[in-house]
Formats: sequence, structure tokens, C-alpha cells
Amino acid sequence: MNWNLHYNYHFPTEVFFGPGIVKTLGTHLKDRNYKSPLLVTDEGLSKLPLFKKIYEDLKSSGLAPEGHHQIHKNPIKDDVLSGVETYHKKSCDSIIGLGGGASMDVARAIALKCHHERDLFDFDDSLGGDKYVTEEIPYFVTIPTTSGTGSEVGRSTVIADNKSKEKKILFSPRLMAKAVFADPELTLDLPFHVTAATGMDALTHNIEAYLAKGFNPLCDGLALEGIRLIGESLEMATHKPSLEAQSKMMMAALMGATAFQKGLGVVHSTAHPLSTLFDLHHGLANAIMLKYGLEYNAETSGDKLEFLSKHLNIEDQTAEGFINFVHSLTQSLGLPQTLSSQGVKEKDIEKLAALAIKDVCHQSNPRPVTEFDFRKIYKNALKGDQ
Repeated sequence: MNWNLHYNYHFPTEVFFGPGIVKTLGTHLKDRNYKSPLLVTDEGLSKLPLFKKIYEDLKSSGLAPEGHHQIHKNPIKDDVLSGVETYHKKSCDSIIGLGGGASMDVARAIALKCHHERDLFDFDDSLGGDKYVTEEIPYFVTIPTTSGTGSEVGRSTVIADNKSKEKKILFSPRLMAKAVFADPELTLDLPFHVTAATGMDALTHNIEAYLAKGFNPLCDGLALEGIRLIGESLEMATHKPSLEAQSKMMMAALMGATAFQKGLGVVHSTAHPLSTLFDLHHGLANAIMLKYGLEYNAETSGDKLEFLSKHLNIEDQTAEGFINFVHSLTQSLGLPQTLSSQGVKEKDIEKLAALAIKDVCHQSNPRPVTEFDFRKIYKNALKGDQ
């Protein structure tokens, strides 16, 4: 594949992929008669030349973009409501989510709330809230600046309660972006630790989708290719960024997010509470917990883990060999290895496990998980192999 070219495909939504592709966004919107997009991104990104260039390109195309930058690292309800207020106050007609998972989560939630009067959390997926998604959804475009969450092709958004910090998953097929502008050039200058953590998020998506119970061979195929691409590019993308490595990682993130419509698993259910209680970056939480989640699942998924070791041509082609590969990868990326390194103490495990058992992701895990199991997994991750 020539990673210098532009590509356009539909799966599951329209994706424009390639270096510099974001420069065509203004024309894309103007051709569809949109004039004033709400450009949603986080405060840090809004101050970077990357954001300013996209903003100016939109203005040069004859558009009148408005910015919304009030976004927490782990988004809360107020981030969304203030964005909705800006959307209406500035007479916007479309929404652009620019950045990583947090920016796109908020942008997607703004798109949901713009023309719906109900409380935002009435759309909670665990309560069947998608049945209330009946009104207009503004034209919604996503631009990923990291290769991790895959939120650019997602159909759900994760928003936390302002006070309790409890996370709610809001879901509807109608929340999928109408167009994705996946430009690997945007990830070339990321700090290495961001590339590493988001890359491990993409890897976790692909692995957990492949292991998830149920039958979906199309998702399995996507996950396997995503794992292969990450296996050959994440270290390079982190330590020696190149257009080819960054392109492979961005494509793998797209694959992982599409594949996990099959389901996720125990790793994500342990990672989410770490973000809730310790404000830990989601990708980093996954990176720390992945080894321990795989060890837990080895009892029922050893054959699949063994296949992954062969798929990546690892020297030790066993389930244990694949788990060791994953652990070695996090070490080579320079990522933290234990929960204790992130300020988690043994006294916190009870509260973490209580949140983890309520998380919906483990419902598709190949091996059933109890609250006792979660406590044990967290305890294993507390000090790791020290």
C-alpha cells in the first residue's frame, strides 16, 4: 500500500484517508452548503499551530467556524452543555470533532443534545436510551489527531457526571460521523508518550474485540489485521515517527474501533474506573491492565492467544508468549508498568472493583468476571512483577 496517497472508502462510514487530506475539509463542507461549523477540541490542542492551521483553512474556504474548547481530560456533562449553548448562540449548522477521544466524545454528545430536550443521561445505553434519539442530528465530521480510541468511527460517547464522575455510555447508530478525515500527518509531532499510550489503546481494542465472545467473523478479521499493523509499527511510530508508521497506526485504530462493535472485555472494565477515580489517561490505563486481563482470559482463550503469537510470528508461539510480547511492548514504549506507580494503593482496590463490576464491557468478556476476580486482577497489577 502506498501511504503517500489519498484514499476514500465507506466502512462503516465515509472515510477520507491520507497525508494532507484534512485540507479538503472546507471544500467538503461548503459543497454541502454548511457555513458555520462548531470546531470542538480540547484547550491544549486549541493553542497549537495544528489547530490554528485547520481553523484558518476553514475560514479561507469561506466558512465561519466557531470554537469550543471547554473539555476535561475525562469529559463531564458541563463540557457538553456549554458546547450546545455555543452551537445555538453562534447559529452553527454542523459540528467538527478534532482531537483524541475526549474531544470527539464531547463533539458527539453535543451533536446528540443540540435538538433533544431530554436530560443528556436519559440517553444512557444501559437504560436503552437510544430509543429517545428521535430528533435531528447536525452534520458531524471527525478528525483524529491520535491513533488510539477510534472514536472517529464510533457510535457512542462516554461522558461523566459532574460530581460523582460516574461514566455514562450514550449510544445510537445515528451518532456516527457522516465523514472522517483521517490524516496521519497530524500525528507526526505528538509527544512520544501520547503516541505510545494511544497506540496501546488501539491494540487493546483489537485484542479484546478478537477475544470477545460471540460470532462476528468480519470483526475478527478487522481485529487481526489491526493487531498485525500495530505489531509492526507502534514502536517505530513512538520512537522514530514516519509517515508509514503513523499511517499504519491510524488505520489500525480505525479497525479496532470498528471491530469492537463485537464487544470488549475485562481490560476495559478495569481501565474505566482508573480514569474515573484517578483521572488516568484511558490508553495508559489499558496499557497497564492489558497483561493482567490477558492472563485472566488465558484459561478460556489460550487457543486464540496462541494463534495471535503465530499471527505476529513471535518466537515463543504460545499463549504465554503472546502475553509476554504485550508486556515487553509496553516496556519498550517507556510506559509505566504498575498501578502503584500511578498512585493507586491497596486500599483503593475495593472501590475500583465495585466500579469495574458495574462496567458493561466485561459482559462480552470470554470468561465471566466477578467482583472478587476484579479485586484479584487489580491486586496483580498493583506492583506487577516487582
